[in-house]
Amino acid sequence: MTGLRLASYNVHSAIGRDRRCDPERILGVLREVGADVYALQEVEANDGGGDMLAWLARELGYTAIAGTTLRRHDGHFGNGMLTRCPARAINLVDLSWRRREPRGAIAADLDCGGKSLRVVATHLGLRPAERREQVERLLRLFSWNDDERAVLMGDLNEWFLWGRPLRWLHRHFDETPALRTFPARSPFLSLDRLWAHPGHILKKLEVHRSALASVASDHLPLVATLEL
Repeated sequence: MTGLRLASYNVHSAIGRDRRCDPERILGVLREVGADVYALQEVEANDGGGDMLAWLARELGYTAIAGTTLRRHDGHFGNGMLTRCPARAINLVDLSWRRREPRGAIAADLDCGGKSLRVVATHLGLRPAERREQVERLLRLFSWNDDERAVLMGDLNEWFLWGRPLRWLHRHFDETPALRTFPARSPFLSLDRLWAHPGHILKKLEVHRSALASVASDHLPLVATLEL
């Protein structure tokens, strides 16, 4: 498979800029993007039957991989992956730090047209010390072999472009552009990030901008094209 598209998107529980919860708008944005693999953050489900990730998977015809980080009395919340590529192995990684909000990552080995791709999707914490420890744990999920094909993507919540977590990541990954994705209406922060190993497989990185994306969530999707 060539021209593989991946996207990272914080869907904000499908609550848009107008403070209205509308999963149909998130579905519409995903259809606009047309990625083969999505890393989603802040995906909501409730015990009354409203499982957003499962519903999106059914509507799009993708496989859903849930990475729940927070269980509540009425449902659960966390990360999710939607993929057209079959998953050979899945590892759900706990990145929780002290008494802060639980965090995690999904590490999935995908079969993309006969090519193996490790995709790690995550949503990091709000405190610098928290993110530093979480990045250290994430780096252990990669073999760094020359023949490994891998991607790390998600909402890193790192607005300090000179911060230690990003410096550590750039010791292992080739540096990629810090594109502005938040807030959706007039983005000025690069919270959503994507890196590939080896760096040359990343052919294009862009922010998906549309009228629908500007209202569906508080983040815009970050979209990459890979050549495996």
